[in-house]
Amino acid sequence: MGVPVRPAGVMGADNLSEKAAKMRESLLKSQSITDNMVSILGSFDHRLSALETAMRPTQIRTHAIRRAHENIDRTLKSADVILDRFDLSREAEAKILRGPHEDLESYLEAIEQLRSNIVFFTNNKSFKSSDGVISHASNLLSKAISKLEQEYKQLLSSYSKSVDPDRLYECLPSSLRPSSGSPDANGKNPSNSHTGHITAENAVFAPLILIPPRVLPLLHDLAQHMVQAGHLQQCLVIYRDTRSIVLEETLQKLGVEKLSKDDVQKMQWEVLELKIGTWIHFMRIAVKLLFTAERKICDQMFEGIESLRDQCFAEVTAGSVAMLLSFGDAIAKSKRSPEKLFVLLDMYEIMRELHSEIESLFRGKACKEIRESALGLTKRLAQTAQETFGDFEEAVEKDATKTAVSDGTVHPLTSYVINYVKFLFDYQMTLKQLFQEFENGGDSNSQLASVTMRIMQALQINLEGKSKQYKDPALTNLFLMNNIHYMVRSVRRSEAKDLLGDDWVQRHRRVVQQHANQYKRIAWAKILQCLTIQGLSSSGGGSSVGDGGGNSSGASRALVKDRLKIFNGQFEELHQRQSQWTVPDTELRESLRLAVAEVLLPAYRSFIKRFGALVENGKNPHKYIRYSAEDLDRMLGEFFEGKTLNEARR
Repeated sequence: MGVPVRPAGVMGADNLSEKAAKMRESLLKSQSITDNMVSILGSFDHRLSALETAMRPTQIRTHAIRRAHENIDRTLKSADVILDRFDLSREAEAKILRGPHEDLESYLEAIEQLRSNIVFFTNNKSFKSSDGVISHASNLLSKAISKLEQEYKQLLSSYSKSVDPDRLYECLPSSLRPSSGSPDANGKNPSNSHTGHITAENAVFAPLILIPPRVLPLLHDLAQHMVQAGHLQQCLVIYRDTRSIVLEETLQKLGVEKLSKDDVQKMQWEVLELKIGTWIHFMRIAVKLLFTAERKICDQMFEGIESLRDQCFAEVTAGSVAMLLSFGDAIAKSKRSPEKLFVLLDMYEIMRELHSEIESLFRGKACKEIRESALGLTKRLAQTAQETFGDFEEAVEKDATKTAVSDGTVHPLTSYVINYVKFLFDYQMTLKQLFQEFENGGDSNSQLASVTMRIMQALQINLEGKSKQYKDPALTNLFLMNNIHYMVRSVRRSEAKDLLGDDWVQRHRRVVQQHANQYKRIAWAKILQCLTIQGLSSSGGGSSVGDGGGNSSGASRALVKDRLKIFNGQFEELHQRQSQWTVPDTELRESLRLAVAEVLLPAYRSFIKRFGALVENGKNPHKYIRYSAEDLDRMLGEFFEGKTLNEARR
């Protein structure tokens, strides 16, 4: 029988059992190994713990040694720093004992070193000698600053010298330089004209150097150290006392005087006018040169020291500014008079011109009082000028001068007022500025025109009053004709024409013509009556020429002779008197003579032609017909020449 064959399924199950048995065996071995490893590691951990316990004292000692070394290193380093500080202190002390004069830079470094040491030891109070070191350094620093003050004062003084006038004039633009090194003999510096005034505003002024630029950094450092040491007030006093004297001496050399109102009142006008002219010159020099240069010094020397910069400038310049402004105040407060108006306007102009520079130079709270003083003077000058202007208008209308102009010429008041008005027009811009300030704005052109018209009207009113002094109404009209013509001609030739307008000119030209016509009518009506035919016809006795005589129309010879005799007498009287009268304007004089000749000569020629035969045929005809028409014309040419009585008789 054969071996029985296992079914395939039974064989697979056996193989699986074998594999499972092997895996169980492997797992048991792994567990055994793991248990052994855990046992070994546990034993190792125990030994390490024992070793660590054994090493701990050694680690502690090593850490302590390392920290000790670090402390020693730090202590040595601190000692080195302290020793260095002592060395610095000794070096600083040596420099300070030598003083600042030889080597200022090193001296200033030494002060910084002392300050640094004081801060260091103040912050390291643990050092047992700190208090002693701080005390010594502080005393030394105090001495150092004291020497520094002396050096600052000496250095500032040695470079602070008053400036000679010639050096100041060299800094002026050529248009403003006086030709002889001082304001000219008339007291008017070149800028007093209004073209000069404009030039002065735009002119370039050369910078004035008061302290050499190379010295300023040293002075700045000295000032800074004094301030840092708490000596700000000492610094200010030194600077003020040194520089203020220099500025005032410079102005005195220039010619600036401190004058009171009483001093001004006592002066002759010519002297005062001269001083006002030079004052205007001095103001420009002071602001544009002196104060500008001083402000530059203050700004550079006290850069970074704001509390000193403006204060020093204010205190240094206060005396000089007061010296200048006091004169202006004295003028503004002095008794008003018409001639002062123009100098007041000149002074007002210079203050206006310098206003922006004064505001810029004297900026800051410390300079407020100076700014207000300058502005106050400007306003006072404007106010006084305004009042003087008003006074003038009233004075013209009420002028009661007894100055006689017996020849009927232009009255001194007329020429004075017209010249005054002409001068006013040189100040148009200034006057407009005044009107804007005091008339609450408005059209300044119309205001100036209105004021000018009122002055002209006041003059006319006054002249009409003066014309009544003449007993001869013909001379009254000649006087008014002359004076109003002078007004019209002057206006036409000046800027006043544009302001017053053509209407004013034409209206017053008609007034001139009216007075000329009135003169002609009054002066010549009576003599012309002699040359008329009225009343010449014979009513009885006496010779006459009948119709056969041609032109006599039956006129009486006796009446014709009488008329010619009266005519001759009246003409000679007119010639003698009116040759002494004056018409100063050549064109007006010729025009007036021609107007008389155009009436007189034709009437005379006609009369002689018509009635001359009655006289010529009689005895002594030359006794009655003394003059030809040409003779009369020649004699008319002698009228209004302002001759003396003897000249007129000849």
